[in-house]
Amino acid sequence: MAVFLTSGSRVIVQGMTGAEGAKHTRRMLRAGTRVVGGVNPRKAGEVVDFDGHVLPVFGTAADAVAATDADVTVVFVPPAFTKDAVVEAVDAGIGLAVVITEGVPVHDTVAFLAHAAASGGRTRIIGPNCPGVISPGRSNAGIIPDDICGPGPIGLVSKSGTLTYQLMHELRDIGFSTAVGIGGDPVVGTTHIDALAAFEADPGTGVIVMIGEIGGDAEERAADHIRAHVTKPVVAYVAGFTAPEGRTMGHAGAIVSGSTGTARAKKEALEAAGVLVGRTPGETAGLLRDLLGRL
Repeated sequence: MAVFLTSGSRVIVQGMTGAEGAKHTRRMLRAGTRVVGGVNPRKAGEVVDFDGHVLPVFGTAADAVAATDADVTVVFVPPAFTKDAVVEAVDAGIGLAVVITEGVPVHDTVAFLAHAAASGGRTRIIGPNCPGVISPGRSNAGIIPDDICGPGPIGLVSKSGTLTYQLMHELRDIGFSTAVGIGGDPVVGTTHIDALAAFEADPGTGVIVMIGEIGGDAEERAADHIRAHVTKPVVAYVAGFTAPEGRTMGHAGAIVSGSTGTARAKKEALEAAGVLVGRTPGETAGLLRDLLGRL
């Protein structure tokens, strides 16, 4: 079993004919993802050949769904058009929208999340500003490298794309059930808590790795959820222990106010919930290895 994505997922790419969309469509196909088409209103009716995979281009997400039965979309359109693209995907009834685009105005994110909620919540949105979702050996929707690890028992949820890749590489000999990059913007469609609940319910996930960062209170809220609802062991890393005080760092979501949102506060909250917290990615990987050795 995989989380949010399966080997049977049928994926379209909104923005498939652009440079980034085309590059990552080719990589997703190489990973075994069932990409069934793309969307670009200006190129509707054309086809694109990806090393022998000939994919049609549709004018709208609704047209793509009607023709292919797609249930996942990966969004690579520019920030100014992202809101319309996600709303179009929601209206087409797509179950999972992975929004890779960086620089989406928060107002637009709030608007398309509100639209999804008002439409009955049938579309799970991951992102924006995220690397996507991968279930190694089964499917890959986004930009996570498919060759850095294989399948295994670890479920990973992360705000940071780069740290997602690093932890997957560090633990490549153990492997992952699913890795979910939720994105680092102040407002995102899928939270740590959403992913933790999915991993808790997934029989293929035996242990969970959670990556957070300074700013906001998402990790503290996740700690409360872990204490109340998660029975599987959790190991965490919080980026930002060495960040200088009073300086804006990293993602738009990395905003620290007083002691709220600091790495120390997040570490203390997670440890109080029984989570093992590393101060570096390497230490975090070591904690997980030690934990598995005791199970």
